[in-house]
Amino acid sequence: MGSNVAIIGTGYVGLTTGACLSHLGHNVVCADVIAEKVESLSRGEVPILEAGLDELVAEGISEGRLSFVLGAQNAVGEADFVFLCLPTPQGADGAADLSFIKAAATQIGPYLRPGAAVINKSTVPVGSAGEVAKKLGRDDVHVVSNPEFLREGTAVSDFLNPDRVVIGADDPEVAKRVASLYEALPGETLITDPASAETIKYASNAFLATKISFVNAMAAVCEEVGADVVDVVRGMGLDQRIGDKFLVPGPGWGGSCFPKDSHALVRIAENNGYQFGLLRSVIATNEEQFGRVANKIARFVGGNVEGKTVAVWGLTFKAHTDDLRDSPSLNIINRLLEVGAIVRAYDPAVEPGTSDSRLDGIEIAADLYEATAGADVLAVLTEWPEFIEADFAKVGESIASRSVVDARNLLDATALKDLGFEYDGIGRS
Repeated sequence: MGSNVAIIGTGYVGLTTGACLSHLGHNVVCADVIAEKVESLSRGEVPILEAGLDELVAEGISEGRLSFVLGAQNAVGEADFVFLCLPTPQGADGAADLSFIKAAATQIGPYLRPGAAVINKSTVPVGSAGEVAKKLGRDDVHVVSNPEFLREGTAVSDFLNPDRVVIGADDPEVAKRVASLYEALPGETLITDPASAETIKYASNAFLATKISFVNAMAAVCEEVGADVVDVVRGMGLDQRIGDKFLVPGPGWGGSCFPKDSHALVRIAENNGYQFGLLRSVIATNEEQFGRVANKIARFVGGNVEGKTVAVWGLTFKAHTDDLRDSPSLNIINRLLEVGAIVRAYDPAVEPGTSDSRLDGIEIAADLYEATAGADVLAVLTEWPEFIEADFAKVGESIASRSVVDARNLLDATALKDLGFEYDGIGRS
């Protein structure tokens, strides 16, 4: 028989966690503060693009194990486990803002059943478990850290096939109770203290960001010395101490986690007396990469993009998601817009007429070919598979200048050159 679980917050993490725990046989109530969202989710309408999530939500609702309510206090009364899955946005000083977490803890404190475990699923600074405990105001409940390691676009698969489940708790018996929620899943379970669990999440994201910044810096070196970064990475990756995961050159890293968590870890270190120079350099290298790609685009139009039309394929921060948060593509586009470029973009997850301030100044095309018609240069900025299948003979007929900046090294450079295109990738010889 499954446990009674409450999920506070129905964003990427909360909705995925709730749907997957329901799939595992637990009884899950998800709470949100937006009435319209609660109503649509109750009808099985999933507001985000995430592979497999629609099916799991529908399954949970139809089998009576997944429901949605308005207000956190209405979800927790019967729950043995309460997951806090709330935003922790980057504050002005780079630190994570815990206001949503603290407000929810204050709200649910009086309604928790004795012995309940309140679980921080959100990415929170070291010491947050203690902060949540203070806001709960209860000495008969437990606070546990259980960070998520979900990648947007593959979040359901990542949840159900984890590399590891990390649980941080001061009471080993409470940790075992939380671990029992995941007992049907593969992967190793690591039980530790809350501070270590909280640090593991930040350290993991910072290390992955470091790998990407490193390979982008190496791509710049390759361009200068005439080496091919694809072969260099292949040679590096064959060393089992290194491996090839996340050694993929591109336009820079972004999304909802890496930028926020990297800045937060720098702030955590600084607040505790350590100047994290390495991670500061990783962040600076990433900013530099955005500028390098923008400069590549400008070079194809003579160095000055003012009045030039740049066709862009890809707006989301990665393929298979509709998330625009801290998208490298948008960072690069904004640099071009600031110096007078005209940008016409296509993305499979962004429809023409989409109302989003992050898209201000960008003309959204209905398809690949509408984006490139009459353009002075094409920039591929997100790795959607359909871009590989594009008919470049058709592109060549309507584009004003056969020039391509492939910031994902996604396309067949030889085939493009055979069609008369000038091609520039990342670190390609």
